[in-house]
Amino acid sequence: MTTHLLFDFFGTLVQYSPDRCDTEYPRTRATLQELGLTLSADELTAAWEQAWYPLEERSLADHREFSMVDVGAVLLRSLLGSEPDPAQTRALMDVYIDEWNAGVTPLEGIAEWLEGLAQEYRLAIVSNVHEADLVPTHLEALGLRHRFDAVILSVEVGWRKPHPAIYATALEALGAQANQAVFVGDTHTADFVGPEGVGIKSFLIDPQDRAGVPAPRRLDTVFDLSTRLA
Repeated sequence: MTTHLLFDFFGTLVQYSPDRCDTEYPRTRATLQELGLTLSADELTAAWEQAWYPLEERSLADHREFSMVDVGAVLLRSLLGSEPDPAQTRALMDVYIDEWNAGVTPLEGIAEWLEGLAQEYRLAIVSNVHEADLVPTHLEALGLRHRFDAVILSVEVGWRKPHPAIYATALEALGAQANQAVFVGDTHTADFVGPEGVGIKSFLIDPQDRAGVPAPRRLDTVFDLSTRLA
């Protein structure tokens, strides 16, 4: 019997741009200028990609998570040519994250839908993120933080989906067995293959049917979960 629902966050409950530098980031560039670094939007994009992608490729290989401060340190080290001040790195990342957050929007009706599910199930978030307060901040803004019994984040666990440790951490936090839980997300390996591998029944949001998961486990939108649970 299903008693617990585990959700991915970005791309599942909220919409966002996966491109980490898809705007001009004026405040981020202004913060860099205070450090004596004048970059155009294109130059910031190029510098960000040079800092980001080696860390991302490593994580894709071994599933160990990195933080935004890790990225910021690599970025500033390359631009300054010296070891950056930790406080400056943290301040830069705070500004960057705030600008990035402007592109995050909740799905229409998601708050009310989750409120309804919370009457029947215990809810949890299991998300690959690089900043510990990112998801909780969005949940607070939605007025839903109290509805989630656990918010499990890769940056805190140290392992990202699809590593088994992050799902085990979620189940332990909920006091649940794998066969009592359902996982829902929009990324095939992280949100379907990973949880299925540890015995959690999973549903993939895949309106174009790109991943080829069994039809009963494929959703056009997260809201389709209601009929599957019924």
